[in-house]
Amino acid sequence: MSFADSFADKMSIIAEKVDGSKYLSVIKNTFSTLMPFIMIGSFASLGNSLITSTSTGLAQFEPLSFLAELQPAFSALNFATMTIMSLSVVCVLAILLARKNQVNEILSAMVALSAYISVVPQSVTVAVEGLTGTGSGLPTGSMDSSGLFIGMILTIIVVELFTKLCKYERLKIKMPPQVPPAIANSFNVLIPVVIILFGVTIVGRIFVLATGSYINEFVYSILQTPMEIFLQTPVGTIGLAVFSQLFWAVGIHGGLVISAIRAPIMASALAANVAAAEAGLAPTNAITMSTWRAYINIGGAGLVFSCVIALFIASKKQDQRAIAKLGLVPSIFSISEPVSFGLPLVLNPVYAIPFVLSAGVSSIITLIAFSIGFVTPNVIDVPYGLPIIVNAFLGWGINGVILQIIVIAAGVLTYLPFVLVSNRMKE
Repeated sequence: MSFADSFADKMSIIAEKVDGSKYLSVIKNTFSTLMPFIMIGSFASLGNSLITSTSTGLAQFEPLSFLAELQPAFSALNFATMTIMSLSVVCVLAILLARKNQVNEILSAMVALSAYISVVPQSVTVAVEGLTGTGSGLPTGSMDSSGLFIGMILTIIVVELFTKLCKYERLKIKMPPQVPPAIANSFNVLIPVVIILFGVTIVGRIFVLATGSYINEFVYSILQTPMEIFLQTPVGTIGLAVFSQLFWAVGIHGGLVISAIRAPIMASALAANVAAAEAGLAPTNAITMSTWRAYINIGGAGLVFSCVIALFIASKKQDQRAIAKLGLVPSIFSISEPVSFGLPLVLNPVYAIPFVLSAGVSSIITLIAFSIGFVTPNVIDVPYGLPIIVNAFLGWGINGVILQIIVIAAGVLTYLPFVLVSNRMKE
């Protein structure tokens, strides 16, 4: 027990530091805010495949061929939500961080967005009938998920700098009392905005001259890409899942602890899948947030639905069976707390073991299914809260349902020995 207490204390310290981080908190809330738009963008891509496509959609059938005319609308919706993801993240993150810093939210968002655009490529190359030309515009790589990391880093720097500069009275241009407040406020922040934007733009240009690449391209190649690739590996997926469950095992919401790291990487993975599908290519990123919900955490963190089934099968304790009955319906909708804290699974020397191991088991089975082609990477962001089976079918079809049933069964087998051990233990 001394080891367990020491381990719990150390995990609690880590969780407190993560939870107390202003930046991780606003990053987590940023992606929570943007979740509806990400889902809409993925469904727009699905609409192109199932409705407007003349090869795979309803438009291939002669009576419905007019549906092909809607393809630009679906593509525009996908562009307005998924393709400009980095721009949306910059704006929302700036607003949330400014709110915490108690500075003007709209101005903070405008400064952050302007700063970001000033350091990324602003020209596009167009090829027409064998001729190429360059014009002003933001290329896709400056707007889509490949700019997420530098967008978040730069936004945090800009908003913090804007907050500090706005506190210096000497930098404020005082206007006469008769000047309208909106105009007076604009002049108050004029010098801070000038300092930030000119500073960021010049630094961005120096970076291009020194390295030969824009800062978003550099950060994407050395930081974001390796992290995205690592998450798609067995070590990355299993490690992240088990790490989350270790926090859960000591009574800390593991999903919240890792969400600031997990959310941008998985959002980028889904965006890459959608972009590939839009281009007629096969998606390659197996691990997305939808995969996490539908397979790695079926019924909630730690395969709680499997735990409930195991309790129904083997538990001889009436209190545990009562908790299983109470938690059955919530776990179907991925709500694990009634069982996690009611049984409990957390801080429990018996059940904490399968509670953590189940994440590794579900990850391994899921990765194997993707590697052999039994299921393919999804392009639909399956909404949180859909019931088991339904979420798998919506994202992966009948094979997805079969895989989910297999993972649930493996989870039951993981929990059963520990249910039997619990039966022998005295209250």
